[in-house]
Amino acid sequence: MPNHPTDRFDDLPPSSGRVGAHRAEQPRLRRRTLMLWAVVAIVVLVAAGVVGTLWAGGRLGGAPGSSSAPTIGPTADPVLDTTYTVVVLNATPQEGLSGTVGEEIVAAGWSEDDVTAGDAGSHDFERTTVFYARAEDEGPARGLAEAIGGADVELSEAYQDGDDETLRQLVVVVGLDRATVEESTPAG
Repeated sequence: MPNHPTDRFDDLPPSSGRVGAHRAEQPRLRRRTLMLWAVVAIVVLVAAGVVGTLWAGGRLGGAPGSSSAPTIGPTADPVLDTTYTVVVLNATPQEGLSGTVGEEIVAAGWSEDDVTAGDAGSHDFERTTVFYARAEDEGPARGLAEAIGGADVELSEAYQDGDDETLRQLVVVVGLDRATVEESTPAG
């Protein structure tokens, strides 16, 4: 034990038993131990941040209140409302199918001036679907779907003219379920 010069703390009564206590060796953290604890703390904090972010984003068990199953709200009763304009798009390889469906719509009570037929940008749409842009258009969309012999009905603004919100329009995309001619493949 090293020799230290005496000071006033060495002159305590012998009954206290604490003579020279201020000179006790101080435990020192070694640099390696300090660095190890710092690395462990960083790893734990980063891992907690990654797991928390994944959980909040719904990729790890889902965020609170989220659900992976779509919720199906109440559906409107079908209403045959011929005041809507109807656009029929053929999304199949069979030519003239939009005109045929357009004729079915006119036969159901629509004016020929209110029904427009044309081709879609693709020819691989699976199921014939009636698209409507606003919730209040669901009943007329369901009525049109029944008038053409059955079709899916979907709320979407994809086919709505963005400039005119007062436009009352339904869009029928004719799918492969209505096609009768299959696309032929060359032999060989």
